[in-house]
Amino acid sequence: MYGWMDVPVTEDPTDSGLGGPVTYGGRTGFAIRVSHSPQGVNFSVDEIRALMDKRTNIRNMSVIAHVDHGKSTLTDSLVSKAGIIASAKAGDARYTDTRQDEQDRGITIKSTAISMYFEMNADDIADVKQKTDGNGFLINLIDSPGHVDFSSEVTAALRVTDGALVVVDTIDGVCVQTETVLRQALGERIKPVVIINKVDRALLELQLTKEDLYNTFARTIESVNVVISTYFDKTLGDVQVYPEKGTVAFGSGLHGWAFTLRQFAQRYSKKFGVDQEKMMSRLWGENYFSPTTKKWTTKSAGPDGKNLERAFNMFILDPIFKLFDATMNFKKEQCASMLQKLDISLKVDEKDLEGKALLKVIMKKFLPAGDALLEMIVIHLPSPPTAQAYRAETLYEGPIDDECGTAIKNCDPNGPLMLYVSKMVPTSDKGRFYAFGRVFSGTVRSGLKVRIQGPNYVPGKKDDLFLKSVQRVVLMMGRIVESLEDCPAGNIIGLVGIDQFLLKSGTITTTDTAHNLKVMKFSVSPVVQVAVDVKNANDLPKLVE
Repeated sequence: MYGWMDVPVTEDPTDSGLGGPVTYGGRTGFAIRVSHSPQGVNFSVDEIRALMDKRTNIRNMSVIAHVDHGKSTLTDSLVSKAGIIASAKAGDARYTDTRQDEQDRGITIKSTAISMYFEMNADDIADVKQKTDGNGFLINLIDSPGHVDFSSEVTAALRVTDGALVVVDTIDGVCVQTETVLRQALGERIKPVVIINKVDRALLELQLTKEDLYNTFARTIESVNVVISTYFDKTLGDVQVYPEKGTVAFGSGLHGWAFTLRQFAQRYSKKFGVDQEKMMSRLWGENYFSPTTKKWTTKSAGPDGKNLERAFNMFILDPIFKLFDATMNFKKEQCASMLQKLDISLKVDEKDLEGKALLKVIMKKFLPAGDALLEMIVIHLPSPPTAQAYRAETLYEGPIDDECGTAIKNCDPNGPLMLYVSKMVPTSDKGRFYAFGRVFSGTVRSGLKVRIQGPNYVPGKKDDLFLKSVQRVVLMMGRIVESLEDCPAGNIIGLVGIDQFLLKSGTITTTDTAHNLKVMKFSVSPVVQVAVDVKNANDLPKLVE
């Protein structure tokens, strides 16, 4: 049989390109290790700032899912690929759960933003259908909560992003909140890609057969597509997800591994000398490969009447099942020979591991989750110029052909400033907040005098309008913030010094003809409103603080 064992690995699987823990120093900011470069280079805030000008190489995306389906754990794989946390901790660190109560409870309560720099190799960039500029990519990721009680946080995250990574649990499938957040995303014209998470549980706990697992995947993808087609939007087009097109990944966030069909198709197309896209289309659905005739067929029975194995099971699940079996059943010799064929080498201390600990190390080296997620985000999610062209009319309240509407549509950094603040993020100073939002057009800089338009502002009137200067522009990095001089259109940013004038959300602009950016529609209504007053009027300043 054409085994998977002799497949030449396209890049050194032992070098996952992961950096160590990050050292912070003065103005240079944080150090980030680059993904695909062999040496791993440190990048500073200045380099990230340089990338902010390359709008075609930015991806603004949020991670959405039902509660406990593994959003924060999966996000760790990307954060560790960027070198912000050590690879050994990925899956356990939950870097984007920044608050103490989130760490104590093991759930995400507030959405957290993080900016990461990655370099892609030429093969991957060739598959990106949009315009690109160089091989460096800036990914602004927002990890959002899954609890229905915190769905306003999800709404705020979706408004400032263009793409969404939808996480679905293999075992639970599409749940109520999955459908709610997906509906919200499609309402904001956000393009989804899907990862089916917790595949390790299907193998270790439920001990599913290959065919059962394939059917579970197929059912889950079908459920996601039913939701997507129910809320079909003509302008956004068909955004249903298909494994054979590379918009679905499968993996385990906790164990740090994941794959897309494209990765396996790359390996096999080099081995068999066939076209990668052709191979990809055959790795899903009713496609079977007969080892005796060495031919492909769409019938499950071979010429000799025996049942053939589905291509997905044979070429993708078989190697994974064999690795799981050899590792979990302590078949040391079989395991060693498989690792040799896969060109995976273990470090000295890793060779002493066994069971789940060893499995985690092997799978992380065989199919690093960061690679699969990064490839899916860069290739299939839209850049700000691509997305704003079709999102502008749902974002802007005024006429879409006026000065601001046109600038938003073109994501023009030289146009009038149009910035939407979607939420307030508490700072370490008591009672002060960062205004967190996205620049849709123009460029925001420290000291710039701006018009702060609250949700009740009407053009031509002075209600809910303030004229103030931006004190500082900051880059939000999960648990840390870094100051920037300025920030052009297409980026997600924090502003200091305007928190007193906005309650939650609002529009910031430099032109007096600008209409507001549309207020977000929250899927939950506020239930309680409390008015607090002081007994003694002299205490009012204390209450305001």
